[in-house]
Amino acid sequence: AILTDAFPKNERGLALGINNVAGIAGSFLGLIIGGLLGPVDWHLIFVVSVPFGIVGTLWAYWKLEERGVRTRAQIDWWGNLTFAVGLISVLVGITYGIMPYGHHMMGWTSPFVLIVLFLGILMLAAFAVIETKVPEPMFRLSLFRIRAFAAGNIASLLASLGRGGLMFILIIWLQGIWLPLHGYSFESTPLWAGIYMIPLTAGFLIAGPVSGILSDHYGARPFATGGMLAAAISFFLFTMVPINFSYIWFALLLLLNGIAMGMFASPNRAGIMNSLPPNQRGVGSGMVSTFQNSAMVLSIGIFFTLIISGLSASLPGALYSGLTSQGVPAASATAISHLPPTATLFSALLGYNPIQALLGPTLAHLPAANAAFLTGREFFPRLIASSFGKGLDEAFYFALIATVVAAIASVLRGGKYHHGDVIEDEVLDEPELERKVG
Repeated sequence: AILTDAFPKNERGLALGINNVAGIAGSFLGLIIGGLLGPVDWHLIFVVSVPFGIVGTLWAYWKLEERGVRTRAQIDWWGNLTFAVGLISVLVGITYGIMPYGHHMMGWTSPFVLIVLFLGILMLAAFAVIETKVPEPMFRLSLFRIRAFAAGNIASLLASLGRGGLMFILIIWLQGIWLPLHGYSFESTPLWAGIYMIPLTAGFLIAGPVSGILSDHYGARPFATGGMLAAAISFFLFTMVPINFSYIWFALLLLLNGIAMGMFASPNRAGIMNSLPPNQRGVGSGMVSTFQNSAMVLSIGIFFTLIISGLSASLPGALYSGLTSQGVPAASATAISHLPPTATLFSALLGYNPIQALLGPTLAHLPAANAAFLTGREFFPRLIASSFGKGLDEAFYFALIATVVAAIASVLRGGKYHHGDVIEDEVLDEPELERKVG
């Protein structure tokens, strides 16, 4: 909202594109810094965020200049309460849903998960009703009567569903399978995974500002729609990549996906913000960010569910036979094979050798050659490759469907549109907004 107010309508796409580039560049630096800190102590990954957050907060307070329209309004207490309880409940349900429950690989059948998800949906439904009744709602649902705003938000939500979990599964693919198979120690994989993901960031850095500039002149629809279609193509091509791939093809697909997402992000955001009257940009921007961030978290839950489903089908049997063939006692092999796949995935994600962590003291009682083979760089990656690949394909097909539907939503936004082209320099209150867009 601050950027939209600060720049004229023919420069907002560029401004939002540069803003997106800054965010993506920060994410890339986070991958590299996390990769450097992971081998030292993975807890530092969370600690290092604190000083950056403090500096960013202070910088924003001192340097950002507010030019938006300000009006007095009452706080929507009931809306805030029901939305907070609803959203937190859904996110807690998703978090515990991908964790093991009893003898189940995941927790989607857990009574706790089902209860909090039901509570979350119930609270969000109550929130939607409340927002139509209060004089100053937190979410102005009447804004969805603006075609460009509604279509842009739907496209953004679906795009976030399609790409939110992508980074995580690609990192696990690199750290858990590809990098060890290519001679990298598990301890070094967090750093190298970040480095090998550079093409994804590069694609976004290239396409973000360019598509923003072009959307200022030609509108958001062709670039946002084209970006989602290109993303769908990249997800389809990812399904054709073997688990132990040639990096040049993997890098090209990362670049294509980054370009696609860059083509979509800034034009779509600019199209949404341009459709709003000046005194609704703050609440509109908050709604966009809420939908986008919520979908990103939901996407992670969906992607991990698909991956873990693929692993749980055949990983236990593969673990048991692989361990017993190297002299691991049947009791130990059985216990390890019944551990949830989540444990092995996150062990690899944090840069630990999963087999070494799972076997623990048992390794000392095995012949040296067998222990070396089990804890080597190839045993675990080859063990999970087939099972992981099945879940990976399901995740990519889900992302493909989400981005295709996002492209359809983007087409429906209409042509180039600025709110000021219809009502020049007019600040609307809520009843007037409803009359104008109704």
